Amino acid sequence: MVKAIGLMVLATLCIAALDTTAKYLTDTHKLPVAQVVWMRFVWHVVFSAVFLWPFALRPRCDRRSPRQVVRSCLMIVTTALNFIALKYLQLDQNIAIFFLMPLLVAALSGPLLGEWVGWHRASAIFAGFIGVLVVMHPGIGDVHWAMLFTLGATFGYALFNIATRYLAAYDPPAVTQTYTPLVGVLIMTPPGLLYWQWPDQWWVWLLFASLGFWGGLGHWIIILAHRLAPANVLAPYIYLGLIWMSAFGFVIFDHVPTWWTIAGAAIVILAGLYLLARERIAEDRERKRGAARSAGAEFEPPQ
Repeated sequence: MVKAIGLMVLATLCIAALDTTAKYLTDTHKLPVAQVVWMRFVWHVVFSAVFLWPFALRPRCDRRSPRQVVRSCLMIVTTALNFIALKYLQLDQNIAIFFLMPLLVAALSGPLLGEWVGWHRASAIFAGFIGVLVVMHPGIGDVHWAMLFTLGATFGYALFNIATRYLAAYDPPAVTQTYTPLVGVLIMTPPGLLYWQWPDQWWVWLLFASLGFWGGLGHWIIILAHRLAPANVLAPYIYLGLIWMSAFGFVIFDHVPTWWTIAGAAIVILAGLYLLARERIAEDRERKRGAARSAGAEFEPPQ
């Protein structure tokens, strides 16, 4: 359990490093978002080829391949919208809105997977939306249009997670992990070449390579962590991302979180933790019911 939690903490640090690098390339170096997104997937493929494919990381074509492609497209859209938003928003603002993702997964699991939530969890989802409104504070100050891109990225990532849960019942994690960067490279190559700008410094290529490294390593560590511990144990640790994002934002971009961001993030995090607590209670009840049914069947007299 401790090892799984440690892996999850490391994964949140990797994702924070990915977003920080993307913002540095698109904001500070003014590189096109399409180019940065393309490089993110190109180097993710390189990372997978070097570190993961020797361990039977091989995609296959079957009747579920189109669903894998759809899942990959969701990640491409999510990455593009997120990188556009990062160009204009502070890192802490972006991640505070992104914390809505677990709540969106719970809300969308009903119509898409048949996993409907009760009023307790519905209240948590509603509170999460209130928290995002606090971060955006419409009507009180200027709402940056890039926040709408973050919302779109959050919605896309929620659908991506639901697709991952669905495909987990059919394909091993290695296969699912492989499709994402491969499809990303195929789709993003035309716009990446169209908007290509040659870096003015040689070390920018190292930053390009780090996009794939942080993204590939982060997602793979998340898979490893979930093999060692259940999701409801690991989920609260995603909120450590706010600490990493705030630290990177302050050190690299001299950004200080606003009170709106802190207050809104606190509401979203509390709502997410309450949702996780309700899910644990529901799982415990189902486990006890299953044990009771098993005990009843064991002592049922013969007919």
